[in-house]
Amino acid sequence: MPRGAPGPAGDGEGAAAGLGDPDGEKLEARRDGCLAGSTGSPTAPSRVRLGRDLSQDGTVNLQVTGLDLGRMKLDSPQCLLDQEEAGEAGDRQLLEPETWRTYAEHRDALHKFLTVDLSPQLLKRHHAHVELLRKCSYYIEILPKYLALGDQNPRVPPSTFQFIEPQKFQRMKKAGATQAKIQLLLLEELLEQLGRGRSELDALLESPDPRPFLEGWGLVEQRLADLSAVLDSFLATMVPGRLHIKHRLVSDINTTKIPNIQVMLSTKTPVIFDRKESVAHHDWVSLRWFVTLQPAVPEQFELRYKLLDPETQQECVQYSIIPVAAYAFDVQNLLPNRSYKFTIKRVEGYTLVYEPWLDSLTLQTRPRSLEGPAPHSLGKLGPALTTPS
Repeated sequence: MPRGAPGPAGDGEGAAAGLGDPDGEKLEARRDGCLAGSTGSPTAPSRVRLGRDLSQDGTVNLQVTGLDLGRMKLDSPQCLLDQEEAGEAGDRQLLEPETWRTYAEHRDALHKFLTVDLSPQLLKRHHAHVELLRKCSYYIEILPKYLALGDQNPRVPPSTFQFIEPQKFQRMKKAGATQAKIQLLLLEELLEQLGRGRSELDALLESPDPRPFLEGWGLVEQRLADLSAVLDSFLATMVPGRLHIKHRLVSDINTTKIPNIQVMLSTKTPVIFDRKESVAHHDWVSLRWFVTLQPAVPEQFELRYKLLDPETQQECVQYSIIPVAAYAFDVQNLLPNRSYKFTIKRVEGYTLVYEPWLDSLTLQTRPRSLEGPAPHSLGKLGPALTTPS
């Protein structure tokens, strides 16, 4: 049979002959400069052999020799990890074993502080808490001096207020408002200090050179102590405490009739509209609101609304203040296709000293349509607003 002609099916010799030389001649390829030789010279040539062997069953085995596959994996993840370990090993060789052990301990202590005491998640929660305090209402509480704030039924009898001089109490309320404002400003400043300090220490922790870290460890320890003190002050300031006063609320002649008292600042969480459940219709609006911490006793609220951009003198009277003793109310007799602004808050009590924030909601009524009659009001009118004398 002529060389290269295909043989019958299943004939191994014919199949092998179709691929080339039946004697299994070796093909040699020489490349200069592609791989380093055994001597390590970048210009040393290396020989790449491509072999072809014919087995007895007619299959062809290709063999490649002369390639250093280990040198071709420099970009693999394992190689990169080995490089990092090599870098750390190099840093360890620059330091004495005892010095390296000290460096590792200091680094672990700093990392623990930044991930436990001053973690990003913890700072985020502190920011949310401060934002909530900025929306709270602040009140004066008069408590017996011998009871702690967390005791059961700590308030003094209502009759105690008749022994308090009104002018002194008004001055006390002004002092309480000032203290609440200062407390909020202080919380913001302390929180900013914590954020800056964490950024500075985190940058130091990421430094690749251990020597500046060790040389400045004394300053790092002082910074850690300062930030711990700032954190303690922040946590203590978040809880409204005793009101700092210079004068007595009760005259000396009345001190025998009532127990010793102390004046505290307390907070109530804000009243917030439920924006999913508050809906405007063509001539009425259904409003819902809530407080995050439900009080033990029912509360009274003050709902206000007004028409935005009145066009006539008659439309200017689209304004009202409604006392409500519930968490829902329907405002009737509104103009269609107009925008109204609603605000909600607690009824102002005698002991309120500072209320920096009120929730507001703007809704637009729908144009006139074939809607059914408006439902009855779901809210319940509260009693008339009165202020204790």
